[in-house]
Amino acid sequence: VQLQASGGGLVRAGGSLTLSCAASRTGFSISTLGWYRQAPGETREMVALLDRGGSINYADSVKGRFTISRDNAKTTVYLQMNNLKPEDTAVYYCNSRLWSTDYWGQGTLVTVSS
Repeated sequence: VQLQASGGGLVRAGGSLTLSCAASRTGFSISTLGWYRQAPGETREMVALLDRGGSINYADSVKGRFTISRDNAKTTVYLQMNNLKPEDTAVYYCNSRLWSTDYWGQGTLVTVSS
């Protein structure tokens, strides 16, 4: 499974960005897809997870602001980020979990200025 994330950039606080992660077709529709982030000096943390049945889990810090979605036909997972805050600044990684094996994209940097 190969993952290619894109969509990061510099945005002012209160702004929006949409991250995309294009995945290879292998097992996409049955994978749990997720977005994680890692801020400088911090450990990687889960941001949002979406399983193949449509169940979603968000980190408390992003609930009500971020939305994860998937397009199985395009084998792409998205993260819509609204009302961004400086503390959202991090490298964002997409993840695909297939049969207990994790696959990671290369990361895309999101910087939120105050």
